[in-house]
Amino acid sequence: AKPRKTPQNPANLTLHAPHPSKCPYARDPVRYAQRGDAMVWRRLRQRNTAGSPDKQMTPSAEPAPEAVQTALRAVRDPILQRDVISLRMFDGFQSRDGKAALQIALPIHDYEAREQLETALADALRPLGVNDLSVECSVRVPAWESPGPQAAVAGVKNVIAVASNKGGVGKSTISSNLAVSLAAAGADVGLVDADATGPNLPTMFGLPAGFQAQSEQGLHPVERFGVKLISLGFLLPPGAPVVWRGPMIGSAIRQLLHDVQWGSLDYLIVDLPPGTSDASMSLAQEAPIAGAVIVSTPQQVALEDASKAVAMFEKLDVPVFGIVENMSYFIAPGSGERHEIFGHGGAADAADDLEIDFLEEIPLATEIRAAGDDGQPIAAADPGHSAAAAFASLARKVAIRAAAGALLQPQRVDVPLMAEPHPQAPQAPQGAPGRPTPPAARPDRPKSII
Repeated sequence: AKPRKTPQNPANLTLHAPHPSKCPYARDPVRYAQRGDAMVWRRLRQRNTAGSPDKQMTPSAEPAPEAVQTALRAVRDPILQRDVISLRMFDGFQSRDGKAALQIALPIHDYEAREQLETALADALRPLGVNDLSVECSVRVPAWESPGPQAAVAGVKNVIAVASNKGGVGKSTISSNLAVSLAAAGADVGLVDADATGPNLPTMFGLPAGFQAQSEQGLHPVERFGVKLISLGFLLPPGAPVVWRGPMIGSAIRQLLHDVQWGSLDYLIVDLPPGTSDASMSLAQEAPIAGAVIVSTPQQVALEDASKAVAMFEKLDVPVFGIVENMSYFIAPGSGERHEIFGHGGAADAADDLEIDFLEEIPLATEIRAAGDDGQPIAAADPGHSAAAAFASLARKVAIRAAAGALLQPQRVDVPLMAEPHPQAPQAPQGAPGRPTPPAARPDRPKSII
């Protein structure tokens, strides 16, 4: 048999189309295909003849899903400093006709490093042949899962406590503006006034005292400035004192958390009363707390009490996000001169000593006081004010720490319990020592306030 002759330039078969006058097949390919001349038809298709309506484009190779995720493991989130796969930010990838779309779920709303993240994602996928990439970003706030036995608040992803061991340092001001700033960034936020004996949040949000006392719905949240707010002040007439013992305060905290229809919330801020006793301990026992924000003023006396609040939360196994220095400095309205009335930097030094983060310094400003008295927190009344910018910065840092705690905590493994106790184990009777009586059987349990 004669050897097969190799053409001198095989590329001419695919790159150069024959002139229609010299190739009748190119003038009417359908006619010859119908005749059964399959060989001619295949040859014309392989040539990819220019100008033919049957021109076919060869699709580029699509990167495998495993290769995409492997490449993305090398991309570290600029804020949380972990790869986007372990942070569960990867939501999907599609590629077609040389164009690719990548879906990323951001962990917070006020995400400042989006452009930097998109550049890193594009650089990581370029070696896979992805040159035209569009990054579609959504927001999915992660939920904190407590390692303890506390029951989760229905619909709430993160419970954040605002506390201090000392009164008069501005916890309610910090709580209200923190909640409004988180809501302004796009989050779903709720706010609980846990100070049963001295509720102040209704005044700061412009709500009259006792306006729900005769409501058929009972005590229920009211939305103001994008925040769902609830307080015992909604039920109390002006000037009415609350004289409650510890068990009643604990029961009130439990009902404000679990007996209220909160809906779906990213953050539930709890404004705790001063001290380290009933309300704080009840909150830690009744709900999984994602973290605590400690409020202090610069002077030494306030810092000593703030240190006790940090120690309390550490004993309760509650993460401490950091400390805020309220009334940090004062800017004179006329001259713009800065005055440090209560000192300055004490909270930052205390944070270093306690090995926690220093979150923010909030100025002492007349506008903050006036906005609170008028029922409009400064973060809502004047978003362009320097104090509102400080609260927005605080809200961003709190959201980052809540996301980091939820995403970087060890995965919880549920171990199934035995269906029945060991046959040799003696069963203690109900109410016996060492076994608490169920709540329904306790005769001294306070009645519901909801």
